[in-house]
Amino acid sequence: MSTEIRIKRIYEDPSPDDGYRVLVDRLWPRGMSKAVAQVDLWLKEFAPSNELRKWFHADPSDYDEFVRRYQSELRDQRAELKEIVAEWKQPTITLLTAIKDPQRSHVPVLKAFLTNLLLNG
Repeated sequence: MSTEIRIKRIYEDPSPDDGYRVLVDRLWPRGMSKAVAQVDLWLKEFAPSNELRKWFHADPSDYDEFVRRYQSELRDQRAELKEIVAEWKQPTITLLTAIKDPQRSHVPVLKAFLTNLLLNG
């Protein structure tokens, strides 16, 4: 079975099309209750480290360097992520984030890493 991974802001209304909803931010989104969020899994430990998050927040101009550093963090956690992904049997996984610009954040990097794990183990 192939799995489609999507990206969505957590402030958008949940949809049945979301499938398995996975929050991928280190911090819980402001103003969002757990009931409204409808999160199935919170992967906070696989979000960028506090050090990397603060570094990027201070100077978001070097996105390529952020991506390189975050990919290194993910590689260090590959075994743990592989175990989690192996249990995902849903056709759709939606990665949720509170970030205003998800496409210029850690989420596409994580999506690519997870997609690779799903396809190649």
